[in-house]
Amino acid sequence: MKRVLMTGASGGVAGMLRPLMTGLYPELRLSDLRSPGSLRADETFVAADLADPGQVARAVEGCDGVIHLGGHSVEGPWETILQANIVGCHNLFEAARQAGVKRVVFASSNHAVGFYPRTRKIRTDVTVRPDSRYGVSKAFGEALGAFYADKHGLRVTCLRIGNVGEKPLDRRRLSIWLRPDDLLQLIRIGLEHPDIHYEILYGASDNAASWWDNSRARSLGYRPNGRAEDHRAEAMAAQAALLADPLGDRFQGGTFCSDGFDGRARG
Repeated sequence: MKRVLMTGASGGVAGMLRPLMTGLYPELRLSDLRSPGSLRADETFVAADLADPGQVARAVEGCDGVIHLGGHSVEGPWETILQANIVGCHNLFEAARQAGVKRVVFASSNHAVGFYPRTRKIRTDVTVRPDSRYGVSKAFGEALGAFYADKHGLRVTCLRIGNVGEKPLDRRRLSIWLRPDDLLQLIRIGLEHPDIHYEILYGASDNAASWWDNSRARSLGYRPNGRAEDHRAEAMAAQAALLADPLGDRFQGGTFCSDGFDGRARG
C-alpha cells in the first residue's frame, strides 16, 4: 500500500487513528466534506461529498487501498442515511473498482446485527438484524462489499465496529469496546493480509463480556491489546447514572433498538 485513502477523515474515529498511522504508508490521503486541519507531511486532503460520484472518483484516484469511515455515523432520517451511507457507499466502491484499487476496509457497525439478544453470542455469518435505518445502511454496505469482491475482484474487509474509545463508558460498552490501536490492527489486516478476499470481522477488543465470536479475526493474526475488564468498576459506576431502558437493555444494539420501537419484542 503506497497511497491509502481514509474517508470520514474529520470524524472522531479518524482523529483517533491518524496519530497511530504515522509512517505506516508513504501517503495517507484524507477525505471529508471539510479538512481535519493540521496535516502531517505524509498526509494530503481531498474534499469530497460521498453522494457526488465525480468528487468520490477524484478522491479515490491513484490509491491502492481505502479505509471507508465516511458517511452519517448515527441514526438519522431516511433521506440522510440514503444519500450518505447507501448512495455514498455505492459511489465509493464503484470509484474504487474503476480506479483499480486493490483493497477496501469498510467500517460497518454492530448496529447491522443490533436486534440479537444480549444472551446470545453470535458469529459473523449470522443473518443481519439491523436495529435502525443506520444499521440497515451498514448491512447494505456489507452486501455491496461482497458483490464487489466476488464480481470485480476487490479485496474487501467489513468491520462490525462496536464503540471506539480509550475505555468502555458503560455496561454495554464492556461488551463492545474497541481500543483505537486494536481498530488499527484490524484495518491493517484488511489492507495487508495476503489471504483476504471478503471478510466480516468484529471490531472489538479483548472483552470478557463480548457478545461476538471473533475467532476469524484471530485466525488472521488479530491480537487485541485492550481489556474491557480492566475498566469494569469505572464503567459500572457510570452505568448507575443512566436511565433504565428495559427494551434496549435486552438487545445488543441498546438504545438504537428502543428508539422508535412500536413492535413486539422477541429474543
